[in-house]
Amino acid sequence: MNIRQQLRRWHIWLGWIVGLPLLAWTTSGLVMVAKPIEEVRGADLLAEAPGLPSGLAPVPPAIGPRPVTSLTLEQRSGGPRWIVRYADGEARLADPATGALLPALTAADAAREVAARYTGKVRVTAVDRTSRASPPVDLRRPIAAWRVTMADGTRFYVDAATGEIVARRTRWWRVYDWMWGLHIMDLRTREDTHNPLVIGFGIVTLVTTIMALVMLPLTLRRRKAKNGGTVTAGS
Repeated sequence: MNIRQQLRRWHIWLGWIVGLPLLAWTTSGLVMVAKPIEEVRGADLLAEAPGLPSGLAPVPPAIGPRPVTSLTLEQRSGGPRWIVRYADGEARLADPATGALLPALTAADAAREVAARYTGKVRVTAVDRTSRASPPVDLRRPIAAWRVTMADGTRFYVDAATGEIVARRTRWWRVYDWMWGLHIMDLRTREDTHNPLVIGFGIVTLVTTIMALVMLPLTLRRRKAKNGGTVTAGS
């Protein structure tokens, strides 16, 4: 068996191996470019948070003896709030009028935060709590949050400690996210672009392509010799 025949046999078998990942990469890539990324992200579903009122003279929060890493004043649906972040990772809200620490956000508070900025036309259908230890795959942030679900399937995640809307996830975003996981061959976390599957299939695809490039001149040379030195059309 000559070199060309051996390469051809290997190329056929490797082609079967790389066929499925090539199909997955192409299909997922097409789906991910089917809609503008702004529409996928639901960029127009939330209005910008209003600015802080002028002339505000906030009372410093009663943070106690605990070390604090940051202290910011931000607008929320109920008015300005202190965001106190402690060195141990905990965060609390405080009332700028009195300095008193506020209780943790409830489901109703989370729904109000979304409603205050939501620009769509559908209603809230569910509000449920998510865990810091096991965040949903479409959030992927290690925080306790309230998930506010709209009638059209859009989800907003509200930080349970600070009231910040930290993520918006449309139905199409979740399709896009699944396709991204398929594209990088990591459907579990959808973040590992350096996993063995994608690297392995990438190497096999490269080898298969190089084989095809090597076989092309060998095939043309063989056909030229068979036709007496001239490659005929359709040969």
